[in-house]
Amino acid sequence: MSQIIKIGLLLGIVLLASCQNDKAPNYQYMPNMYEPVGYEAYGKVDFLPNGMEARLPAEHTIPRGWMPYAYANDLEGKELARAQPSPLDSLNMESDTAKGAELYAIYCAICHGAKGDGQGTLVTREKILGVPNYSDPARNITAGSAYHTIYYGLNAMGSYANQLNHTERWQVAEYVMKLKQDLTQ
Repeated sequence: MSQIIKIGLLLGIVLLASCQNDKAPNYQYMPNMYEPVGYEAYGKVDFLPNGMEARLPAEHTIPRGWMPYAYANDLEGKELARAQPSPLDSLNMESDTAKGAELYAIYCAICHGAKGDGQGTLVTREKILGVPNYSDPARNITAGSAYHTIYYGLNAMGSYANQLNHTERWQVAEYVMKLKQDLTQ
């Protein structure tokens, strides 16, 4: 008889254990930890005050470290930018040129060439075509137009406004002018 009780007890334990759902906890003291509430990224949410959205910045604000550019991305804006002088301090011109050369080697030389002759690595390998020489007399390059091109990009060249800050863009534009001067001599 004791054998039958032991078998029955074992069978009862197995039946009770098989009814338990292991995929969900039995008691949820903090259910949000097990079943999180999903929010759409940058979507409207109901817990922000005054119906604000997470994606919209406050009006009339600019991101930290970002300088707004006064000229539009069109031909008229480029012509206006062409007349703009460099705001870099002329006393630090040597250090600005050295920093501009370093940045030019990182971002520009692969296409435009180390000398500005339009014979960078990608051009010599024929990955891209049509990179002009800075000494071309038909191209009226100024520091302002170089800055405008770095800021917005031109033709196949994309914008470098996110890679270079305001001062670095001017340093590269000044170095481009130095390369142009070296090529024309």
